[in-house]
Amino acid sequence: MSQRLSLSAIVIFLLAALASLYFAFAAVQGPSGLMRRIQLQAETEQLRSDRAALQAEVDRMKNLTHRLSDDYLDIDLLDERAREVLGLMRPDEVIIR
Repeated sequence: MSQRLSLSAIVIFLLAALASLYFAFAAVQGPSGLMRRIQLQAETEQLRSDRAALQAEVDRMKNLTHRLSDDYLDIDLLDERAREVLGLMRPDEVIIR
């Protein structure tokens, strides 16, 4: 005896297969899928490294600001900044271009 599947059983099977394929694709490629998660993790790492670089720059600027404050004056740094900003030089110096 051979059993034949009815037309409705074939349609239900195809719909179930298509729904399974759709959900599998959405789980990988969708807006909340695995690929988006990997992309967000990579962006997070990039932003963390950018934040670390910016924090280092802020710390450097705080150090320079402290060294030029009234409480602690670094004469060498003051001399360097005056030369750079104002274009000053000492009479015994020679400029090479």
